[in-house]
Amino acid sequence: MIGKLDPEERVMEDLQYFAWKEGGIMDSVQEVIKDLGWSASDDISVEVGGSSTYEIDGLDTKWSPPQGTRKYNKDAFIIIKNKDRNPVTSSVPQLSDKELDDKYNYDTSGK
Repeated sequence: MIGKLDPEERVMEDLQYFAWKEGGIMDSVQEVIKDLGWSASDDISVEVGGSSTYEIDGLDTKWSPPQGTRKYNKDAFIIIKNKDRNPVTSSVPQLSDKELDDKYNYDTSGK
C-alpha cells in the first residue's frame, strides 16, 4: 500500500531536483543525443505521446470535460525528435499498367 503524502512534502520540486542534478534525467538525454551524433544546432523537439484530447465539448465534469482538455495515459512517454534529420518526401503516384509495360519494354501485343 502506498502511504499518503504530508502537505509539507514537495514531490515535484524533488523531482525537478533529481532531473537537473548530475547523473539525472537531463544528463541521460544529453548522452543519448551525443551517442546519436546530433549537433547542438539541430532542431530538436520534445513531444509527449500516449495522450488524448477531448474533441467534443462537455459539461466540465469528470466524465465530460470541456473541449480541448488533454488527458495523459498512465503509460505516457516522451518523444525526442530531430527535425533536421527527418527529411519529408512527397509520395509518388503509382504507374498504370500501360506505363509499366512501356517502362520495362514488355510486349503486350499478344494479350
